[in-house]
Amino acid sequence: MSGAQDEREDVVRGWLKSNDLTWDEASLPSGDLVFSFSLPGERKLQTPVRLDLGQHALGVHAFVCRRPDENFETVYRWLLERNLRLYGVAFGIDRLGDIYLDGRLPLAMVSSDELDRLLGSVLTYADESFNTILELGFASSIRKEWEWRKLRGESTANLEAFRGWLEAGEDEAKD
Repeated sequence: MSGAQDEREDVVRGWLKSNDLTWDEASLPSGDLVFSFSLPGERKLQTPVRLDLGQHALGVHAFVCRRPDENFETVYRWLLERNLRLYGVAFGIDRLGDIYLDGRLPLAMVSSDELDRLLGSVLTYADESFNTILELGFASSIRKEWEWRKLRGESTANLEAFRGWLEAGEDEAKD
């Protein structure tokens, strides 16, 4: 591991400690160091993040949502349009269609302030996008869950963010 990489390793650990995050750390055969942790959110309660600290760059990888059940093109188009306004990371999909935020910083840019900006962006983008991704890509499943819960008198608290369009759909069905 190079001296610059050692210094950045201390910066990453310091940032994680100062933000009261619990993390796992692993050394790869390549000499890269991987930090895994979760950022707490509001809409998306936890965003799993992995930082890959290499000899030349810091990679940021954050899981946002599994592959949509429906309307793939609409979801992926919305993500691509959103990419035009993002700082430091971009939405992408893996071979399964799961949605991630991904980015890279040159090693020289890794500082506590830059980690604040970058990981703050990850948290904001994951959290702000989550309900829209669910509405676009999982509407049928959400509607079925809503109807099932209402029919049985179960709590719909975890579906409150979708109440407006769910109830509007019920009103349209009655007409």
